[in-house]
Amino acid sequence: MKTIKGPAIFLAQFMDDSAPFNSLDGLCKWASELGYKGIQIPTWETRLIDLEQAAQSQTYCEELKGKIASYGLEITELSTHLQGQLVAVHPAYDIMFDNFAPDPYKNNPKERTKWAVQQVKNAATASRRLGLNVHATFSGALLWHTMHPWPQRPAGLVEMGFKELADRWLPILNHFEEEGVDVCYEIHPGEDLHDGVTFERFLEATGNHKRVNILYDPSHFVLQQLDYIEYIDHYHEFIKAFHVKDSEFNPNGKKGAFGGYSDWIDRAGRYRSPGDGQVDFKTIFSKLTQYGCDVWAVMEWECCIKSPEQGAKEGAPFIQSHIIEATQKAFDDFAGAEIDKEHLKKILGL
Repeated sequence: MKTIKGPAIFLAQFMDDSAPFNSLDGLCKWASELGYKGIQIPTWETRLIDLEQAAQSQTYCEELKGKIASYGLEITELSTHLQGQLVAVHPAYDIMFDNFAPDPYKNNPKERTKWAVQQVKNAATASRRLGLNVHATFSGALLWHTMHPWPQRPAGLVEMGFKELADRWLPILNHFEEEGVDVCYEIHPGEDLHDGVTFERFLEATGNHKRVNILYDPSHFVLQQLDYIEYIDHYHEFIKAFHVKDSEFNPNGKKGAFGGYSDWIDRAGRYRSPGDGQVDFKTIFSKLTQYGCDVWAVMEWECCIKSPEQGAKEGAPFIQSHIIEATQKAFDDFAGAEIDKEHLKKILGL
């Protein structure tokens, strides 16, 4: 068994134009004072990291690590959620997902995809230079618009979709293999990897590539009504990153999982600050510890009710209270005895 590391915090949702949320130094000081020990860095935020320079310069990476360490923090993972999303975009979503790309690549899906692929590859090299062996990202989606089987999906469509998705990711995964870094896909609605079945489809389509792994976030499974506890039993060997985010699902006679196109506050399924929703974190931390999952517990704040400042303030002690110091001995060791084969034979009546 392994003791989960933490508490840590994903900085993406806290970026702002006002101090302390507009600079790496400001955020590090703020996070450290709240009791966090690690930060997950969104690589699209140039105020936090120059990804291209990090991929090219070991000196830059050492200076970045040193600055973060000066606040008593370390980097848990780099994140390319936005760039990973752009590796695979169905044309129906082109206009909306253009928001994730720099201006020169907007209205040009092919060039946008090339840019995204290089960004994720840069993150692999930067991770290696920073001494990290796991990376957080999204898979993107070519099939999501067919999630509900109406109109009927023609035979072979799903298989073709996952083959294309795998073909786009294989050169990236091979680069991660060269750098010795695992790719942890956040299993998330809107991605082609959104549950256990789709993760398995993708894994198979990549030829069971060893760098294909999971960022486990139970909040997304509550909204799908998927058993997020049993999910750990099935996929614990692939879980190498962990977001601590809460959610709730409260359907009624007017709305359910599809949400009626409502804003988050009015949906049956909505994200909440840790401890305010329905996720059983006590059991999750127990399961992850039991299976020896070597992960950081990273708080991701997404709540339609509570402020990010309060969520962050409460998040560190919430995570700390759930971290289990993995035992290195059995509780009944005191009653044991030295192994004696003749004694064992007598017990068995041999």
